[in-house]
Amino acid sequence: MNFTWYDWGIVLSLLIIMIMGVIVTKKYMQSVADFLSAGRSAGRYLVSMAEGIAMLGAITVIANFEMNYKAGFIMYWWQLTMSVFLLIITVSGWVIYRFRETRALTMAQFFEMRYSRKFRVFAGMLAFVAGILNFGIFPSVGARFFIYFAGLPKTFDFLGIELSTYAVTMFLLLAIAIFFVFTGGQIAVIVTDFLQGIFVSAVFVVIVIFFLKLISYDQLFQGLLDSPVNASKINPYKTGQAEDFNLWYFLIGVVGVFYNKLSWQGTQGYNSSARTAHEAKMGQVLSNWRGIPQLLFMLIIPVFAYVVMHHPDFSVQASSVQSVLNGIDSKAVQSQMRVPVVMSTFLPPGLLGAFAAVMLAAFISTHDTYLHSWGSIFIQDVLLPLRKEKPLSPEQHIRILRLSIIGVAVFIFFFSLLFKQTQYINMFWAVTAALFVGGSGAVIIGGLYWKHGTTAGAWAAMATGAIISVVGIFLNQVYEDFPVNGQWFWLLSMIGASLAYVLFSLFGKRKIFNLDKLLHRGKYAIEGEHEYKTEAPLKGWRVLGIGKEFSKADKFIYLITYIWILGWVVVFIVGTFYYFTVGINDAGWMRFWFVYIMINLAASIGVTIWFAVGGAVDIRKMFRHLKTQKRDDLDNGMVRAEE
Repeated sequence: MNFTWYDWGIVLSLLIIMIMGVIVTKKYMQSVADFLSAGRSAGRYLVSMAEGIAMLGAITVIANFEMNYKAGFIMYWWQLTMSVFLLIITVSGWVIYRFRETRALTMAQFFEMRYSRKFRVFAGMLAFVAGILNFGIFPSVGARFFIYFAGLPKTFDFLGIELSTYAVTMFLLLAIAIFFVFTGGQIAVIVTDFLQGIFVSAVFVVIVIFFLKLISYDQLFQGLLDSPVNASKINPYKTGQAEDFNLWYFLIGVVGVFYNKLSWQGTQGYNSSARTAHEAKMGQVLSNWRGIPQLLFMLIIPVFAYVVMHHPDFSVQASSVQSVLNGIDSKAVQSQMRVPVVMSTFLPPGLLGAFAAVMLAAFISTHDTYLHSWGSIFIQDVLLPLRKEKPLSPEQHIRILRLSIIGVAVFIFFFSLLFKQTQYINMFWAVTAALFVGGSGAVIIGGLYWKHGTTAGAWAAMATGAIISVVGIFLNQVYEDFPVNGQWFWLLSMIGASLAYVLFSLFGKRKIFNLDKLLHRGKYAIEGEHEYKTEAPLKGWRVLGIGKEFSKADKFIYLITYIWILGWVVVFIVGTFYYFTVGINDAGWMRFWFVYIMINLAASIGVTIWFAVGGAVDIRKMFRHLKTQKRDDLDNGMVRAEE
């Protein structure tokens, strides 16, 4: 076992703090809307940081380790341009602003409001099936991390019975996540996820600094040079032979960022938790900042691990790591565990425990959020719309939501025990998620922005995306080295679904939908949903996405976000021009990446402090709001006749 008593003490201390946070939130959870969407009372920093750690997850850390160990720095060069697309999405409030205006508690509730109840049930079931399949490997990857990182035995004796450490670890981790979501619903989830997010960001910064001091610049450079020709980990323009995680992987991801905004329902509780549509929009803008510590950590650690495994100065440690990996039967699991085993070899006592606590926080934050989401979707969007009996009381409603959450936990526990993974985590995610998101992007965008979109178009899009995805799942599961991976099937499903939506809407039975009523605009406006702080801004401000709801602080956040992101775009343009006109050798690229690391390290420290202060203020405001809020028992996610 690699851990000392104070490593375990750090892990236990974080767990106790999170449990205390859950207990504090319990008294505020008094309605179905509280359980599902935190009473629509969360501020921008709270939503942004909590959703960020919920989307991170232990499995996401492992997946990014796996990807960046293979890709090195090159993916981040192309992501400099992707940041422009993220900027456009966030400053415009793309999809999230209009969805929050609908006041729907789940995406499928919006589908009923926009299309039909039958489509809601179909979409809800499809989202649920895709979600629990996608979620099914989460406990497996998380449990394996703790076993190999902490050096735990494969089995242990309990009262004379030999138990599997793997199965017991999964059970305990899931039990903790269930306790969190049971106690306070989305209120507990959002508060504890925020606390975990701040802790994770701080530890990420400390571990990055540790590894920067551990490995010299020359060792880093020489280690990264040991890569195949045209599969460089330094020069983004010498990657023609890089498999899977290459330029095409990135470009498909760019398309997906626009198309699938809010499509994936794993964090659906956050889509409706913001206090207003404006706060939801600002939370999205702040996501450009909250992800910097995570981005830096996900880049640096696998790159250092690659150096350790390929530089002669670390041959002894590399041999030790490889001996551990050789004890793992599955090649897929070996790939997942390589970077964590390297970290466990180098991190000193204290930092070992801190990183284990980070992974515990990441595991719990994702699992409590996903358990909440998929359990809620099954009840809200499948069971209750089909139910003919009289409406449930709030107590009965919350009770069956909790039972559904237990059912999801049981499923993913046994799925993780039995499923054999044959491809990279990111590829598995892409193809399973496409079962729902392949079609839902067209349905969501068309439903919010196109008054001519029809129910027939929605059915056609969702069915087309699902069929293409199922074919992809089957082929990649049956044929281990099938040439078309999950990312390409995702692209095919997006294209097919979009064409189906447009064609069936245009050439089927035509109908013009009342978007003002759906979005509560004009004569349908609801008091308190929009807080106008200024008169209409000048035209120049409006071009930047700034409107009447913006305070001076909001404008400042927008401006620094523009400067940060567009500054990196200029770096990309100038660097590309210079490379093709003058030339940049590997040493030049390495100097650039070192400066890139230092700038992002400084930004990570500032962001962590900034969000900690902003989130603390948001929590206080949320508790004050929940304490005095008048609950409406009919605000339970069901569509009433007048809607």
